[in-house]
Amino acid sequence: MSKKDLFFLILLGFIPVSIAAEWLHWNPLLVFVTACLAIVPLAAWMGQATEELAGLVGPSVGGLLNATFGNATELIVALVALKEGYVGVVKASLTGSIIGNLLLVMGLSMLLGGLRFKEQTFQPVAARMNASSMNLAVIAMLLPTAVNFTSVGIAESVLQKLSTAVAIVLIVVYLMTLLFSMKTHSYLYDVAVAEGEVPNEAGEIVEASGETHKPNLPLWVGVLLAATVFVAIESELLVNSLETATDQLGLTELFTGVILLPIIGNAAEHATAVTVAMKNKMDLSVSVAMGSSLQIALFVAPVLVLAGWFFGQPMDLNFQPFELVAVAVSVLIANSISSDGQSNWLEGLLLLAAYLVLGLAFFFHPNVAV
Repeated sequence: MSKKDLFFLILLGFIPVSIAAEWLHWNPLLVFVTACLAIVPLAAWMGQATEELAGLVGPSVGGLLNATFGNATELIVALVALKEGYVGVVKASLTGSIIGNLLLVMGLSMLLGGLRFKEQTFQPVAARMNASSMNLAVIAMLLPTAVNFTSVGIAESVLQKLSTAVAIVLIVVYLMTLLFSMKTHSYLYDVAVAEGEVPNEAGEIVEASGETHKPNLPLWVGVLLAATVFVAIESELLVNSLETATDQLGLTELFTGVILLPIIGNAAEHATAVTVAMKNKMDLSVSVAMGSSLQIALFVAPVLVLAGWFFGQPMDLNFQPFELVAVAVSVLIANSISSDGQSNWLEGLLLLAAYLVLGLAFFFHPNVAV
């Protein structure tokens, strides 16, 4: 058992602790902290189960499975928060996930990978395609806010209808990106796939070391279902204690949504991206970071808009202007650094510095409205 697996196994102990803390009405801050810690290993198990099942069903269906469940933890947490009426926190977590993946994850990957290897390379064509899609997502997120900012007395229902229409467009674009990457132009992404575990004709997973193993279908389906159920439970505990916990910690809900929740939901995925970068597999690392941001912008955000309509919550794409500025800055610097297909430790440091500056800005931002 690796140190990472042992660490996640230990964190699973916080599941009964968090449930007991809620049941016995302990301090909400304790419920919040233990629920956060419990979600980290659950997200890791969901990710591993998805990868194993993806390898078993083949590259096409497996790619779709990875694309669908890649950010399942964040989606579940956001859905629970949205149902409870924390619309502002949900919007903040969306922008925070995009910022975190582009700056924190890619920054750590390039820094730590660059310290071990002087120059690292990755597929620039795939990076540019992801960058173009992210530019579209930023424009789509900007327009409803711009309409609201430039109009006087615009009705909430109008913004809701505009956001719903934009959400449908983004979901269609997301489906087209899947078709592009997995079917019509899959060869552009062959390098990233080759760096990871791939299935052979016998349905066995061929690891980078050359070793093979056959996934246990019933086991990993059970793991995926169990992890999903417990993530939903822990999300409920986290959301119910969110307001009181943030008050006790002296944090605004904006900072909690943008910084804390995305780090918790993405911890396992972050660790994977950094680990493969340190093994000189920067193609896979960049694919994880940029692909996750793209999925948040083109799939998770639109799904939450539609879910808001279903729950009767005013979820739309009218973000705070400062959040949009942060996303636009993150996309700009990430695109400029990744466009040449090469990375080094200094570029990673620049991305981390940008994330730190934005984090400080959100920490001191006085807006606590949700």
